[in-house]
Amino acid sequence: MTSLLAKTTGSIGCAILALPLLVAVVIAALLGGLSSGGNVAASPSKHALADIPAHLLALYQRAAKECPGLSWAVLAAIGKVESDHARHPTMKSSAGAVGPMQFLPSTFRQYAHPVPPGGKKPPTPWDPVDAVYAAARLLCANGAKNGQNLRRAIWHYNHSDTYVNRVLAIADRYESAAPARTGAAAEAVAFARAQLGAPYVWGGDSPAEGGFDCSGLTKAAYASAGITLPRVAQDQYRHGPRVPRGAPLLPGDLLFFGTGTGHITHVALYSGSSRAIDAPRPGAVVREGPAGTQRPTYQGATRPAAGKGRR
Repeated sequence: MTSLLAKTTGSIGCAILALPLLVAVVIAALLGGLSSGGNVAASPSKHALADIPAHLLALYQRAAKECPGLSWAVLAAIGKVESDHARHPTMKSSAGAVGPMQFLPSTFRQYAHPVPPGGKKPPTPWDPVDAVYAAARLLCANGAKNGQNLRRAIWHYNHSDTYVNRVLAIADRYESAAPARTGAAAEAVAFARAQLGAPYVWGGDSPAEGGFDCSGLTKAAYASAGITLPRVAQDQYRHGPRVPRGAPLLPGDLLFFGTGTGHITHVALYSGSSRAIDAPRPGAVVREGPAGTQRPTYQGATRPAAGKGRR
């Protein structure tokens, strides 16, 4: 393995960190990296089109715009778990939740206004339009806005980590950009997710070194899947293979940020549902947050699992 000294005397994983720390922090703030994302417009997968009634699919997509950064697929996944898209025969729970999105009446009232276009007056949790819009507002108020903490937002819908994981898995299947994770890409995502909370370490590319920098994390993630990547972000971008502009992203894709394709300063690992895992900067830890592909600094993606880099 390349020594830390060798790594730090050449190019580094996140080129932005070659500047003095204070300047780097300022530039990182300007570039934005993964700081926010817009509403997600990923196309429905074939599975979503087959499973979700057309009128509800359109409703989920429309209501998601109520919350910047919220994917329609997350709303649809909640609708699937709660009532199988209003196919449940009674849509009543033993706890008193009702309607297609299974709201307690008291909770629904907190998020029912303003009445959305096409909703009932007065609004009711039994009405799909009212219920889906209220669900979007509930998620937005609890962390989904700009992807600040999507897991926490879903947990507020149902206080169960198992529920959160189930919703996210269904959302992945509903987006054509995020089919079921398989193979090397799945291994890379699983490795990166296992490092959440690990410290940022300049030049780090293994747990043995105490943490990771941005390209050290992506290199290690793919090494765990038997795929060898170059060490630094710029070289990883050149390594490819490139994802065509406008093509749906898949879990395991690498996302690149910088001031241009010849000056890549940051890399992150796409994890699905418009989220990514990265090691952002000194003083921070490995995190999972908005993918940030709507930012002007986003330069494109590559798909290492589609290449020939396996050892």
